[in-house]
Amino acid sequence: QEVKIFRALILGELERGQSQFQALCFVTRLHRNEIIPSESMAKLRQKNPRTVRQAEEVRGLEHLSMDVAVNFSKGAQLSSHIHNVCAEAKEAIYTREEDVKFWLEKGVDGSMFEVLPQTSDLPDLQRCKLCPDRWKPCICSYSLSIEWYPCMLKYCKSRDAGGKISSYKCGIRSCQKGYTFDYYVPQKQLCLWDEET
Repeated sequence: QEVKIFRALILGELERGQSQFQALCFVTRLHRNEIIPSESMAKLRQKNPRTVRQAEEVRGLEHLSMDVAVNFSKGAQLSSHIHNVCAEAKEAIYTREEDVKFWLEKGVDGSMFEVLPQTSDLPDLQRCKLCPDRWKPCICSYSLSIEWYPCMLKYCKSRDAGGKISSYKCGIRSCQKGYTFDYYVPQKQLCLWDEET
């Protein structure tokens, strides 16, 4: 279904009344050419697998407004991986309305999605970092960075005996990318890290 899943595990602050950890899942549409095909990765052997690698290309920060909740028990229709990857985040799986429209056109059951309250519905809804009351709803912000992932294939050129040039797959280009997700929480207590940023 062209699905990309981000999972974040955030250690809780027990002295502030939080549980041991909080899990979040962000589900978005995976666009073609965003990551290289797994078949290509299987064929390209990695030299020095223990090396800590630096990304060759830094891609811009993407800011995503996650305005829809995904029902965990029905999420398998969207991706079989949701059941495993988001098991700890059953009540905190988010996506975007524009991605939902794309999946609905592909025949996914719309009953797994629930549109979350927006600023237009609740005029006093503010960002969690600005909200003084820990028990009020607010818009939480969570940022993460993927330091290294295979984003493109590299092609090398070779010349045959007749002087004709041809290209062949000879490696993987790596990228780094940052994401910031904004989403509704029913109480600021679920977003205490936003105070520090």
